[in-house]
Amino acid sequence: MGQAIDARRWTLDDRANMSKVRLIIDGTEIEVDEGTNLIEAAKQIGLEIPHFCYHPGLSPDGNCRMCLVEVEKIPKPVIACKTVATEGMVVKTNTELIEKARSSVMEFLLINHPLDCPTCDQAGECKLQDYYMDYDLQPSRYKEKKVRKRKMIDLGSGVMLDEERCVVCRRCVRFCREIAGKEELYVQERGHNSMVATFPGKEMTNPYSGNTVDVCPVGALTSKDFRYKKRVWYLSQTDSICPGCSRGCNISIHYEGNVVYRLKPRENLEVNKYWMCDFGRYDYKFINEERRLIPAYRKDGVFSEVSYQEAMSYLRETLTSYDPLNIAFIASAQESVEAIDSFVAFAKDKFFADTVYYSKNDPAQSYADDILIAKDKNPNLAHIQKLGLKEVEAIAKDIQAVVIQRNLSESDLGLIKKRGLKVLVLFATNYTKVDERALVIFPIPTYAEQSGCYVNCDGMMQSFKKAFDAQGEAKTIQEYIAEIGALL
Repeated sequence: MGQAIDARRWTLDDRANMSKVRLIIDGTEIEVDEGTNLIEAAKQIGLEIPHFCYHPGLSPDGNCRMCLVEVEKIPKPVIACKTVATEGMVVKTNTELIEKARSSVMEFLLINHPLDCPTCDQAGECKLQDYYMDYDLQPSRYKEKKVRKRKMIDLGSGVMLDEERCVVCRRCVRFCREIAGKEELYVQERGHNSMVATFPGKEMTNPYSGNTVDVCPVGALTSKDFRYKKRVWYLSQTDSICPGCSRGCNISIHYEGNVVYRLKPRENLEVNKYWMCDFGRYDYKFINEERRLIPAYRKDGVFSEVSYQEAMSYLRETLTSYDPLNIAFIASAQESVEAIDSFVAFAKDKFFADTVYYSKNDPAQSYADDILIAKDKNPNLAHIQKLGLKEVEAIAKDIQAVVIQRNLSESDLGLIKKRGLKVLVLFATNYTKVDERALVIFPIPTYAEQSGCYVNCDGMMQSFKKAFDAQGEAKTIQEYIAEIGALL
């Protein structure tokens, strides 16, 4: 982490112990925590001081000069990102001098910048475009040929570089060094030949590389996964929680219709700050692909997709053919608090189950670190354990069949096969290896298609929202259980 003081990095407990300072910004008096820089102070009154190189999760660099402001008793403009608010300070952000300075900075940055907005993935969310409209809005006086640099450079880890678009803000360099803890990027050459690059013969390999695309204020760094897929102004956004591990990183789902195109981190200083790992970032394709959308059953050895009414009728016939005490219920640590609670209550109330079991995602090879990535690859294992559920290996000997919420791990599926247990009902989002053993399968929505809560590894309950309606005939566990309960 950088050495500079930045109040945005402090925890809520730290802030409670901070002293306050009062200052005036554009005629408005405000009170901020000691150590707050002027960019963050201005945000408290809804004022954005333009900037390229500054990011609240990184050390201030002060190289773009876009955030110049005037401070009384200081003879020259100062950069807001590295100027700390002090008691009695009077700041002006919209004087004629500052407007001219910002226009000059924009003109300088655009001298060699290519005019390729129509083909740039950053179009629509580019700070260079926004600030040109706000602070420049004039044709270039530069008539010489622009400096040409390389385009479409694969830096590794799914990150592409266009050297011509880079404004050398160094956000990506600082992110790799300060957050990911990897010296993978640096700035080479000087002057208008400056460019971001990996070290010779090396490429980016850190599992947080996708964040460099997020922090890039222009179209220099783009995601190979999202590149040329969709214009951002066609996408809707919904707040959600990443289900990739028990950290519970706050994310935004970017989608059109019922197709998810990308996931991006959402600020939560107590959980993931401004970041997310690449494992979670690119783990969205199961929402779009190989979905279980229609009920199905296995009858007389033939497995086929059927109507909802046929599946329900066969389900009643199947369930009532077994003694309720010989059926085990297996909850999923991948599901929401609400879905798990409903499933457990159903097992206990309708089938008199003394014990409910659970299955968790437990890959043989899994990466974890002390930044964000947790060893537990389940979003809701903490809630499962709070309920006192038991692992599948503890299933009683008199159990003959199981009802499965969502899916089984490889090891749990192996145990079910070894015991010769019938899979009476499977609630599934996608086609799985459990399908071949299930008698009845009902489609359920993914986390993008329902609202609910997860409890993360720190015991924090976090809610996520439905981005779009469930596809096909999928229904939530709660809806199925209500109907099955009435059916029985």
